[in-house]
Amino acid sequence: MAKLFLLDAYALIYRSYYAFLRTPRINSKGLNTSAIMGFCNTLNEVLTKEHPTHIGVAFDHGKTFRHEVFPAYKAQREETPEDIRQSVPIIKQILEAMRIPILQVDGFEADDVIGTVATRFGTDGIDTFMLTPDKDYGQLIGPRVFIFRPRHGGGYETLGEKEVESKYGIPTPAQVIDLLALMGDSADNFPGCPGVGEKTAAKLINQFGSIDNLLQHTDEIKGKLRDKIENAVEDIKMSKLLATIRTDVPLQLSLDELKVEQPDEVKLRRIFEELEFKTLANKLLNKSELKPKNVETQLDLFSVNTPNGQEEPEKTNYETHKTVPHEYKLIDNEEEMDRLCDFFMTKEFVSIDTETTSTDAIRAELVGLSFSVEENKAFYVPLPANREEALKYIRIFKPLYENDKILKIGQNIKYDYKVLNNYGVTLQGEMFDTMIAHYLIQPELHHNMDYMAETLLGYRTIHIEELIGPKGKKQKNMRDLSPTDICEYAAEDADITLRLKHLLEPRLKELGLEELFWNIEMPLVRVLADMELNGVCLDTEALQETSRIFTDRMKQYEQEIYKEAGETFNIGSPKQVGDILFGKLQIMDKPKKTKTGQYVTSEEVLQSLEAKHPVVRNILNYRGMKKLLSTYIDALPKLINPRTGHIHTSFNQAQTATGRLSSSDPNLQNIPVRTDDGKEIRKCFIPEDGCLFFSADYSQIELRIMAHLSGDENMMEAFREGHDIHRATAAKIWHEDIDKVTDAQRKKAKQANFGIIYGITTYGLAQRMGIPNGEARELIQDYFHTFPKVKAYMEQAKETARAKGYAETLFHRRRYLPDINSRNATVRGFAERNAINAPIQGTEADIIKVAMVRIWKRFKEEGIRSKMILQVHDELNFSVYPEEREQVERIVIEEMQNACQLNVPLTADAGWGSNWLEAH
Repeated sequence: MAKLFLLDAYALIYRSYYAFLRTPRINSKGLNTSAIMGFCNTLNEVLTKEHPTHIGVAFDHGKTFRHEVFPAYKAQREETPEDIRQSVPIIKQILEAMRIPILQVDGFEADDVIGTVATRFGTDGIDTFMLTPDKDYGQLIGPRVFIFRPRHGGGYETLGEKEVESKYGIPTPAQVIDLLALMGDSADNFPGCPGVGEKTAAKLINQFGSIDNLLQHTDEIKGKLRDKIENAVEDIKMSKLLATIRTDVPLQLSLDELKVEQPDEVKLRRIFEELEFKTLANKLLNKSELKPKNVETQLDLFSVNTPNGQEEPEKTNYETHKTVPHEYKLIDNEEEMDRLCDFFMTKEFVSIDTETTSTDAIRAELVGLSFSVEENKAFYVPLPANREEALKYIRIFKPLYENDKILKIGQNIKYDYKVLNNYGVTLQGEMFDTMIAHYLIQPELHHNMDYMAETLLGYRTIHIEELIGPKGKKQKNMRDLSPTDICEYAAEDADITLRLKHLLEPRLKELGLEELFWNIEMPLVRVLADMELNGVCLDTEALQETSRIFTDRMKQYEQEIYKEAGETFNIGSPKQVGDILFGKLQIMDKPKKTKTGQYVTSEEVLQSLEAKHPVVRNILNYRGMKKLLSTYIDALPKLINPRTGHIHTSFNQAQTATGRLSSSDPNLQNIPVRTDDGKEIRKCFIPEDGCLFFSADYSQIELRIMAHLSGDENMMEAFREGHDIHRATAAKIWHEDIDKVTDAQRKKAKQANFGIIYGITTYGLAQRMGIPNGEARELIQDYFHTFPKVKAYMEQAKETARAKGYAETLFHRRRYLPDINSRNATVRGFAERNAINAPIQGTEADIIKVAMVRIWKRFKEEGIRSKMILQVHDELNFSVYPEEREQVERIVIEEMQNACQLNVPLTADAGWGSNWLEAH
C-alpha cells in the first residue's frame, strides 16, 4: 500500500530553530545548526517509524499571489533569522543527497504546493500525510488526506475528518476556510471580522453553512454581532481568499518521482562531517540492519545497500589510528616500568590518563595507566585486578605523579586526580585540563575528547563502545578485556590529549584567557576534587521522618483538592488538571492552550492564578511536595556510598555558559531555599561526627557587581553606607526616609532590583509582582530615574557585545552571542539580555571560585583539618571542628570579602548550626 508524506519545510525549520533558542546548537565554526539538526531528526522519525513509500518536502518560493492582492499579508512578521537563512541551503543539500524531492513553485507557498499534491494523490486513493504544525491545512483533509502534526513535548498526532470536525465544532473540514476567514489570522496578518473568535465563528458556520450564505443573511443575526459582520464584509471576503489553500498549482509531478530512494551516502556523510553531526550521523548512517535493495523493502533512513547486499567500507574524511603513523607501546613488566618512570622524570610535562571499571571515580578500580610526552607516541601500563598487586606498580609511578615540577596534562583531569587519590597518590604540580581549556575558549560547545579530536584535529578516536559494546546490560567492563585490547585505546587517549594541549594553549593566550585558566580554573580542580572525595553526611533518620511528613502532607493536599474540585481526578495529569480548572471551574476567561488543544497548567500559569481559586494553591503545593519527595527526600539515601557513608556530588566545571558551577548526582544547586518545605531538606545535611556546620554566603553580590560595572553613584552610596539595598532602593524610588520604608515597598524594590538589572520586561515584572502593566512600567521608569547609570550600563553592554560578538566578565571570561546583531527582534532580544546578564553572573561565578581557591590554600597552609564540603551559587559550606571555629570563620570571611576589589565592599554573612538549615 502506497503511503505519501509531504513535509512543510519552513514550518518545521522554524519550529526546530525556536525549540533550541535558549540552548542553540553551535558547531566549532560558529554555525548555528539548531534548525538543521531538528529538521533531520524529524525526517529520521518519519522515515524510520512511519515507513512512507513516497515523500516530498515543500518550500515557499518568493512572493505569492496573496502578497499581490493584499500587500499587508504577513507584513508584520519579523525578518527571517540569519541562522535560518544559512540553514535552508544546507537542508536542501541534505535532501538532495537523500534523493528526496524538493517541491517549490514561483508565486505559491508550500501550503499551496502541498494542497495540490495531497488533493491529487489523495483523490487517487493514496494515503497522504501532511506533516505540519499549521492549522490552516485542516481544510485539505479528506478520506485519504490527513494532517500529521507534531505534538508539544514530543511525538505526533494524526488528524482526519472526524478529529478536525470535533476540534473546531464544524460539519466538514472544508469549512476551516470559512472559520479562518471570520476569525482572521494574526500570524498571516489577515483581519477576519474584528471581535469574532473561534467559538462565535464556529457557531455562525454551523448556522449558515458558509461565508457566502452568512453574508447574504446578515439580517438574521442579532445585536452588535450583526454590526461587526456588516462593517467587515470586504475584510471577511479578502480573508477567505487569503485563507484558501490552492489545489491547482501548476506542478507536473508523478507519484514515481516521490518514491523513497537510496541516499548518496558519500555526499551525505561529507555534509554531516562538515556540520559536526557526530551523534546524528552515527544514528542516521547506521548500517547494522542492511536489507537487499528491492521495491518492496521499506528503507531505514540513510541505510546503504550495495548491489550485492554487502556492507561497503566506511568512508570518512577523518584521520584515525589506522591512517596516522604512531608508536603505542604496552609496558607490562616492572623493569620497563622503572625505566619509563625515570624517563618521564626528566621531562617538563607528561600527558596522563587512567583506565578504570567505572565512571564514578569514588567506586572505580584502576585497570591501567597511560602516558605521553611526544605526539604520536604513548605508553600503556596494565594493572592487575588485585588491589595490593596494583598498588605495587602504581607506587613505581608515584614519584612522577607527585613531582611538583612536572606539568600534568589530562582530559577531565579531576577524574584521574580522584581515582589516583583512592590509591594513595596525590597529583602535584601544575595541571593542564584540555576540557577546561576548550570550555573557556568555546563555552557553548561540547568539550569531550572525541568531539575536540574530530573538530580541532580532524581525527576520529577509538570510541569506548568499540571495546566494551553499547550501553546496556550486555556492555562489558574494561576489566573484562586483555591489556593488548586496551593498549591502543588507552595510549591514544594520552596522545590525543597531548596534541589538544599543544593546540589549545596558544589559543588561550591569544584570547587573553591565560590568567583565568591558570590562576582560577586549574587551581579550582583540586579544590573540587577534594570536596567530592570528602562528600557530605546525611541524617538518614531525619530524611525518613521528612519523607513521612511530606507523604502525609501530600495526602492532605490531595483531599483538599478533591473537595474543592468536587470530584477525584489524577492530579499528576496536566490534562486533567486543566480540564478541572478551566473546563469545570472556569477560573479564567481565555485560558492558554497548547498546539494540541490542551490547557496550559505550567507552574508559571498557576502561580498567576492563585488568587482566583483556593484549589490552585493546593495543586501547586501538591506538585512541589511531590517533586521534593522524588528528587531529594526519597532519592538521596540511594546515593549514599556504602564504603564512605557519604553522598559524593559531582561539581561540573565545564557545563554552564556563564561560568557557574553546576552539580549532579545529586543536583544540590536546585534545592529550594525560599519555601519552608525546601528548607526541610537542608536540615538533613549534617557535618562530620563531632563537627559543626558552617555556612557563608555573599550578600547581594549581583547588585554589588552591577554597582561596580555601572558606576551608579546612588547604588554605590547605598552599599558603601551599609544600607539594606532593597530598603535604600525603595526610599529612593518613593522619596521616603529609609527608616519609613514599609515591608511591602521593600519587597517591590527587591523584585525590581533583581528583575530590572537582568532586562526584565514590563509584562514580566507585572507578572512577577502581581501588579498592572502600567504600574510595572512606571516602576521601571522610576528605577532608571533613580539609578540612571544602570540604564546607561545596560545599553553600553549591548553595544559592546554587538561590536565584539561576545560579553565578558571582570576576569575576561567570554560568552559568545552569535545572535546579538540578528534582525529578528525575538532572537536579538534574548542575546541582548545575555549581554547584560553574562558579565554579572559570570563575574559572580569567578569571584566565588577565587574565594574557594584561596580558602583551600589557607586551610592547607595553616594546617586546618576542617573541610569545605559544598558550594551552591554564592554560598560555601563547611564541616568544622569546634576547636577551629574562630579560625575557619576568620579565613573564610576574609577570603570571600577580598576575592575581588570592587568599587563597593563585598560582604559575606555567616552562620553556624548542627545542620545546613540551622547554619544558613
